[in-house]
Amino acid sequence: MAFDPFVLARIQFAANISFHILFPTITIGLAWVLLFFRCRYTLTGDRAWEDAYSFWVKIFALTFALGVVSGITMSFQFGTNWPGFMQRAGNIAGPLLGYEVLTAFFLEASFLGIMLFGKRRVSNRLHLIATFLVALGTTISAFWILALNSWMQTPAGYSLENGQFFAQSWIEIIFNPSFPYRFAHVLLASFLTAAFLVAGVSAWRARAGIQGAAVGKSLKTGVLLAAVAIPLQILAGDFHGLNTLEHQPAKIAAMEGVWHTEKGAAFTLFGWPDEERRETRFAVKIPYAASLILTHELDGEVQGLNEFPNEHPPVAPVFWSFRVMLAMGGLMLLVSWWGAWSYWRGRQPGAGLLLALSLMTFSGWVATLAGWYVTEIGRQPWIVSGLLATADVVADHATATLGGTLFGYVGLYLFLLVSYVQALRYLATRPAHSGPAPQPGYSGGAAEGVA
Repeated sequence: MAFDPFVLARIQFAANISFHILFPTITIGLAWVLLFFRCRYTLTGDRAWEDAYSFWVKIFALTFALGVVSGITMSFQFGTNWPGFMQRAGNIAGPLLGYEVLTAFFLEASFLGIMLFGKRRVSNRLHLIATFLVALGTTISAFWILALNSWMQTPAGYSLENGQFFAQSWIEIIFNPSFPYRFAHVLLASFLTAAFLVAGVSAWRARAGIQGAAVGKSLKTGVLLAAVAIPLQILAGDFHGLNTLEHQPAKIAAMEGVWHTEKGAAFTLFGWPDEERRETRFAVKIPYAASLILTHELDGEVQGLNEFPNEHPPVAPVFWSFRVMLAMGGLMLLVSWWGAWSYWRGRQPGAGLLLALSLMTFSGWVATLAGWYVTEIGRQPWIVSGLLATADVVADHATATLGGTLFGYVGLYLFLLVSYVQALRYLATRPAHSGPAPQPGYSGGAAEGVA
């Protein structure tokens, strides 16, 4: 693969989105977990829930900050590296991104300060409402971003005039054919990512000898949330796969490594896709499984990559990313149900389970990145599926310029990622000290309210 400006621009955007997506994937789910902690404290008055909130809100704040900063950097690339996209599709992309700012980012920004710093300055009710609105804001933000991205995957509600997209129906644009499935899939991925982070860090703290009711409650919350979310994610993934087969069959063919259209297609567990020979070498297959999974029929037809000459995605990265996502999902199912079984039997997690949860702390990141690569690489060579080619909207920058900025981005992101993990480690080794907890009915004094 020649590293021409087009390839470098794609790699640079991939690096930006890969780094950025790590943090919203945590904050969306973690915000709702924090709301759960606050509700439990309000209803029970149990100080352990307050301590759990105080610990995890620090991690939420750090994660939220990195998500905002990396998101701003990523959005700049629409103008610097991909100006043709906004010139051609800006009439649709611009308003959707604007709605995200107006309805979600402003909501988060308005109440984040109360959530982070107002616990002892406002009433418990107002603080609870602020936490809810921040959680709602993160979800609304995901709604608009996924509406745009899903429209790029399955465009609807538009007209084309002189090469430009114009909105004909905003309802059809927003609720395009793939949006409901992708929105559900991403939200569940976020809950799973947050659940394993909470369970993993709590397990690490328990193994390090940091005991306390807050650690135990956080651990149980993470395990049970993951145990409930993973089967729902498998179900959502099945519906999403059916939708993708209907609207993006080339992506499905790349995911499965199917080259020739066939009925009763086998599922390839492992193999090496060879685009030159148009076959998957060294394949280990389960007969009929691909057709059964994709069409729910043993003899269902699956279109092959040869049906899409020069218009299918690069096969190997899509093929392997899909298998990484499936493998990580399987591990999530096993570990979370192991934990749920332990709690159901009235037992505390043993040393083996704590170790497994510790090792799975960032499993949600791995699964999310793999799934995102399937989605985005699987759309190629289109930036708007079937209508606008990615190569037609890239900026004409020098190779040296793109290579230099790519090197700078990757270096900075690696530094920030290592720093983030080290900050989590630092927080995890320190027992929470939240000070005197406000009473669930605490209303705050006038002087304290303006201090």
